Amino acid sequence: MNRTHRTQLFSAVESGSAPEPQRVLGVIPARLHSTRLERKMLREIAGEPMLAWVYRAARACSQLQQVYIATDAEEIMALAQRFGFPAIFTPSDCPSGTDRVHVVAQAIAADIYVNIQGDEPLLRPEHLDALLTPMLADHTIEVATLSTPCPPAQVHSPHAVKVVADTHGRALYFSRATIPFDRDNAGYGAYRKHLGIYAYRKRALDRFPSLPPSPLESIEKLEQLRFLENGIAIHVSQTPYDTRGVDTEEDLAAVEVVLTARLLG
Repeated sequence: MNRTHRTQLFSAVESGSAPEPQRVLGVIPARLHSTRLERKMLREIAGEPMLAWVYRAARACSQLQQVYIATDAEEIMALAQRFGFPAIFTPSDCPSGTDRVHVVAQAIAADIYVNIQGDEPLLRPEHLDALLTPMLADHTIEVATLSTPCPPAQVHSPHAVKVVADTHGRALYFSRATIPFDRDNAGYGAYRKHLGIYAYRKRALDRFPSLPPSPLESIEKLEQLRFLENGIAIHVSQTPYDTRGVDTEEDLAAVEVVLTARLLG
């Protein structure tokens, strides 16, 4: 075998074994107004705005090429500029975080978009790694999300969304109710709590706004049910790390204790 042939053969094998890299973009939808805790994105936790905690945790994930804040609020844009966080204006009438991510996807090209809740300051890079690893390995996964063991105190709480998945990790259903229902009180203890972080391939994300809000989505007030009702599977990755979203003053105080301990530790 001559040198030229060896080089051509090596190049062919190399190109066949190395898949095209996928561009992954993180998006943090950030509204200023909130029903239960007004202006929570700007509230300080351990000396930093909540949004800064979320952004820095997301940026620490090596699988994200970039992270953008998506907002319709001048004050949040000003905060982003002050901290040097990339941000993009989105319309004020976006009905959901997914719609806001979709707006970003029309302006900035990527293969996968990650919807990162702006009120999750306990976000860790490990959450995003667990979310993205299966999706990067399996191109058939259109949408992915996360679950963690549900703390016993939250099993019956409508504020903790429960998820049931099949043996392949595909979501069967999400609910604010306690699912599955332990009819015989057998002591079932494997409840899974849904963590509201999502990854979408662009083709699935582009379909979302064209689909009307589904009946189950409207009843449960869970936008991910629109995907399931329209036959778009959601892969549910698992993580041992729980989070606590900030919706109340009590949540804010509890999260501050955790983050202060991290700073001191």
